Amino acid sequence: MKFYVHFFAIILFSNVSCSKTENGNPTGSIPPNILLIIADDLGKDAINGYPEGAVKPKTPHLDNIRNQGISFNQFWADPTCTPTRSTIITGKYGYRTGVKAVGDILGTSETLLQKYISDNTNHQYATAVIGKWHLSGNNNDVNPENYGIDYYAGLIKGTVDDYYNWEFTEDKSTIANQNYTTEFFTDLAIDWVSQQSKPWFLWLAYNAPHTPFHIPPTHMHSQGSLPNYVVGLDPTPFYMAAIEAMDYQIGRFLDTLSNEARDNTVIICVGDNGTTNEVVQSPYKSVRSKNTVYQAGVNVPLFIAGKNVVRKGTDDNLLNSTDLFATISEIAGLNVPQYNDSKSFKILLAQNQIIRDYQYTEINDGLNESWAISNGKYKLIVKDSGKKELYDLSTDPYESNNLLDKTLTTTEREAKLELEAELEKIRL
Repeated sequence: MKFYVHFFAIILFSNVSCSKTENGNPTGSIPPNILLIIADDLGKDAINGYPEGAVKPKTPHLDNIRNQGISFNQFWADPTCTPTRSTIITGKYGYRTGVKAVGDILGTSETLLQKYISDNTNHQYATAVIGKWHLSGNNNDVNPENYGIDYYAGLIKGTVDDYYNWEFTEDKSTIANQNYTTEFFTDLAIDWVSQQSKPWFLWLAYNAPHTPFHIPPTHMHSQGSLPNYVVGLDPTPFYMAAIEAMDYQIGRFLDTLSNEARDNTVIICVGDNGTTNEVVQSPYKSVRSKNTVYQAGVNVPLFIAGKNVVRKGTDDNLLNSTDLFATISEIAGLNVPQYNDSKSFKILLAQNQIIRDYQYTEINDGLNESWAISNGKYKLIVKDSGKKELYDLSTDPYESNNLLDKTLTTTEREAKLELEAELEKIRL
C-alpha cells in the first residue's frame, strides 16, 4: 500500500528537497513541477472571477491562484466528464479516439500525456494521476499505470454513490473506502509529492463537486448546518459546500509545499464540463448546461498561475481542452507547438498571441449527437437530426437567438458557410 498516514507524509516531505536537483542546481534551472487540478462539473457560474451566476462559493485558495495568474474566458471542454479527460490526456478530439460520451473506454494504444512527457524528457518527470480516472468505463480491473503513468490511486469509475463510502483503487487492487473522497485524494497527493526527488507532474482529479449532493465535513465549508440532502431541497448550498471543501483541500495540499517547491510549480485549474442542470445558474438555462454543446456545457473555467506565468488578468483567446496536452508538454520543456488536435498556448502565459482561429466540441451519448464550432464571434451547432443553429456570441453570448430562425444577412450567411466548411475539415 503506497498510502501513508497524513501526518507521517508531512514529516517525510520535510526531509525532501524540492528546491534543488540531485546535483544541487538551484530551483530556477530545473524544470517546473506541474499541478493539474480538475474539478468535476464546475461551470463558470459556480466559481469566482467569472460574471455568470449570482451565488458563489467561498474559495480563498482558488481565488488566490486565479488572482496570481491568468484566466481564460474562451476555453472549451467537451460537455461531459470522460470525453474532456480524454481530450486533455491524448490531445485528440473524441471522434478520433472513440471517446465521445460518459463511459466510453480509452484504448490502450493511445499515447497519454504522462507517457509522452516521460518518453521525450528521458524520464525527467515523476508522473501521477490521483483521483477520478473515468477513462475505462466501470471496469475496476483496469490499471492506469499500464498506460505509462508512474503512479495511480483513486476512483476508476466516474462517480460515487456516497462520498464517504466508495471504491478505492491502488496497486491493481480495489477496496471499500470510508474516507471523505476530497480529503483522501488530497492525502494521497501530499504523500506522493513528499516522496519525489525530481520534478513532478501531478494530475489531481477531484470528483467534487459532482453529485451526489451531500454534507462535507463541517470545518471545510461555510454553508452552515445543512440537513441530509433529499430530493426537493434546494441543492445549491450542498453544491457550494462541496466546492468549498475542495478549495479547503487544495489549500491544505499547497500548504505542504516548501516555498521553493511552490515557487517552482505551475498550477493549472480547470473544470471538466459545465455545471449540472440541477444547480446551474442564470444566465444559463438548465436544459442547455452539462451534457450539451451550448456555452453553459462547454465554456468552462481555466486559470493558470505559478512558475513563469508572467501575465495577470484575463485572456480571450479561443482554446480547446485538447490544447492542454501540447501546453503542458511545453511547460515540461518540450518543443511541441502542435500535437494531434492540440495547439500549445504556453506563450500566452507570458504574452498575448492568437492561438486558434476556431474552437470545436462534440457529444454523442448514444441518443443524440451534436457538434459545435466557433470563430469567436459566430458559433454553429449541428445536430445529427440535421438541425442547425447559428449564434452571434458577440451580441448573444448565452445563445438566446438562433440566427437561422430569420433571414441571414450577407455577413451571417458567409459566417455560416465558413463554419460549415471548417467543421467538415476538422472531421475529415
